[in-house]
Amino acid sequence: MQVLYKGGSALDAVEAAVRALEDNPLFNAGKGAVFNIKGENQLEASIMEGHTGRAGAATQLTVVKNPITLAKHVMDSDFHVFLASKGAEDYASHQGLDIVDRSYFWTKHRWEQHERGFLTDELDSTEWDASTMADEPADHSYLPLGTVGAVAVDCLGHVAAATSTGGMTNKWDGRIGDTPIIGAGTWADTEIAVSSTGSGEYFIRQGTARYISLRHKLGREAVAEACATAMREMKRSGGDGGVIAIDRHGRFSMTFCSDGMYRAYCSGATSHEPVVGIFGQRGDWPARTITWMYEMLRYLLVCGGYVHGLWALAIDGVVGVLTVQDHLVLPAAGIVA
Repeated sequence: MQVLYKGGSALDAVEAAVRALEDNPLFNAGKGAVFNIKGENQLEASIMEGHTGRAGAATQLTVVKNPITLAKHVMDSDFHVFLASKGAEDYASHQGLDIVDRSYFWTKHRWEQHERGFLTDELDSTEWDASTMADEPADHSYLPLGTVGAVAVDCLGHVAAATSTGGMTNKWDGRIGDTPIIGAGTWADTEIAVSSTGSGEYFIRQGTARYISLRHKLGREAVAEACATAMREMKRSGGDGGVIAIDRHGRFSMTFCSDGMYRAYCSGATSHEPVVGIFGQRGDWPARTITWMYEMLRYLLVCGGYVHGLWALAIDGVVGVLTVQDHLVLPAAGIVA
C-alpha cells in the first residue's frame, strides 16, 4: 500500500503486493507453493500494465524466488512476453534476480497435502487441494490454497494486474495453468484490470480475464456485472474459482463461484480499517467478526503485505486502489454462502 500512498504506479503496486504473498508460506505462490506429482515445486506468474498494453509472464520455474518479479522483468525487456523453464531461470539469473535452492519452497503442510493426494489415487482438477480439505490438520484447515493476485488503479487512473501461483497439488509435471496466460488468468487495458484464481483449464478455455474486459468495454457492463456473468458461465461449464477486477475509476468487484474467497478492502468510507470477507459475495463484514483473519491482515499490513482484498486511499483527491486475492474451497459439509 505504501507504493500508492507515495503516488507510485499501479504496476509497481501489484508487483509489491504479489511479492509479499509469494514470500509468505501461507499462500500457494512462491514460498508456499504446492508440489507436483514428482514432489517438485513449479511456479508461474504474469503481470500486465493497462495503459501501455505491456505484459510479461513466466512458467515452469523451480529456483526463482519471486516469479512475479521475473514476469515484470520479461515485460520490461520489450522483446519477449512469455518465458519458460530453464530459459526463464537463466534470464532471471542474468537480470540479477534472487535465485534460491529448490529446498526453499519446501513447507511441511504442502508436503502433507502432496502425500495425501496419492491416497485418493487421482489428481486434483483445480488450483487447490479440495479433495483433502476435510482431512486438513486443525491448524491448517483454512489456509489459502489457490492462486494469489492483485489489481490496482493509481492516482493517474492507470490500472494493472498481477497473478502468481504454484498451481494445483500433484499436477502433472510440465502442466501450465491459466495464471501465466495473458487473457486467461491476467488482463489489463486502459479501462479495467482483472486477476483470476480457480480451475485453470476452464479459465484458459474461456479466456476469462479478457472476456470480462470485453463485456465491460464493448458490452458497456459494469465491472460487477461483467464479473458475475463470467462466474455464472464458469460454474455452468463445471469450473470453479473467482476473479478480482477494478476499473480506472476505482469501481471494483471480487466475485467467485467457489465456496469462498479470502479478500479484504479498506477505504475512506471504512476509516481505512480493513474489512474482510471469506464467504458470501459482498465481503463487507466488520473485520472484528472474523477475529483471526483480522489479526492476520493486521500483521501482514504491518509487514508491508496485502491479503486477498482491496485497499483504497485518497491521493491528492484521486482514489488509488489495490486488490489482492486467494481463494478457498471447503469440504461438502462446510459452510457455503
